[in-house]
Amino acid sequence: MFAHNKRLQYTVRVSQTNPVLANLMLEQFGGPQGELAAAMRYFTQAIAEDDPGRRDMLFDIATEELSHLEIIGTIVCMLNKGIKGAIAEGLAEQGELFRRMNQGGDSHVTSLLYGGGTALTNSGGVPWTAAYIDTIGEPTADLRSNIAAEARAKMIYERLINVTDDSGVAEALGFLMTREVAHQKAFEKALYSIEPNFPPGKLPGTPEFRNKYFNMSIGEGDMRGPWNQGEQWEFVDGQQALTNADAGGDGSFSVQMTPDQQQLGDKAKERLMSDLDSDPTTGADLGAGPGAGAITGESAESDDELPENPVGAQRTGKDGSSKTTRTRR
Repeated sequence: MFAHNKRLQYTVRVSQTNPVLANLMLEQFGGPQGELAAAMRYFTQAIAEDDPGRRDMLFDIATEELSHLEIIGTIVCMLNKGIKGAIAEGLAEQGELFRRMNQGGDSHVTSLLYGGGTALTNSGGVPWTAAYIDTIGEPTADLRSNIAAEARAKMIYERLINVTDDSGVAEALGFLMTREVAHQKAFEKALYSIEPNFPPGKLPGTPEFRNKYFNMSIGEGDMRGPWNQGEQWEFVDGQQALTNADAGGDGSFSVQMTPDQQQLGDKAKERLMSDLDSDPTTGADLGAGPGAGAITGESAESDDELPENPVGAQRTGKDGSSKTTRTRR
């Protein structure tokens, strides 16, 4: 059961309207790192959580994220108050109204389509989607994802603070940013209260591959660090890293099929086999211009002799006939 408290969790004071800044704020309203995405992520995790402690924590944080959605939405509406009245009543001159709507970014879209309200989009106008919710149903994986989500949200709030000179807005954003830090700490504690918590899931890794680091990059610039050196790592380099990892295999692939499946597969393979001896004239040949390179029946060497920008260039076809290709002007 939910109840709405008519007071915001944090007081919002906007010193002057600014539709461009309002549009940027939408990133934390309907964007992938925004408050709605966070609330839905933690709410759905809470519903499925069997551990009573984590369930309670997730419901608490999900509900707080909804209160943050109210704060950021209120900021957007306050920043849009000037343009909202102007667009609704049309009291300004047409040219002045147009100028105020088109100050920058997608502020004109927010003003025109949503009347200066809070749209469930990011700052680029992309609609909110449940695809932002990456819950997989394994607490040790979901908590790590939650930690990363809080870190990303903090970074967006930092950037928003850096683009506003409105002290009231910056103060409210600072509160929201700081709560992301608190949530990250809570998720960290919840993660490490699970023993063991790595690797995620129940099944252990295959022993022979758990500690290997494959150096798959060829050329200068190889770097060694705690991610691939030390006693816990087996560093696999050179040709060994570029061969198949299973020592008993040959890197090929195979499948077992019934006789009927094999017969049908062979028929399809035979029907779709490429004729390696053919050199068919294609649509690219028929419409080729001088920039196409060598076409069917020509050598790559002779192609270099063609004029670079002719109005009409003679080409010789496979049958010896000449044809003219033209470039568009």
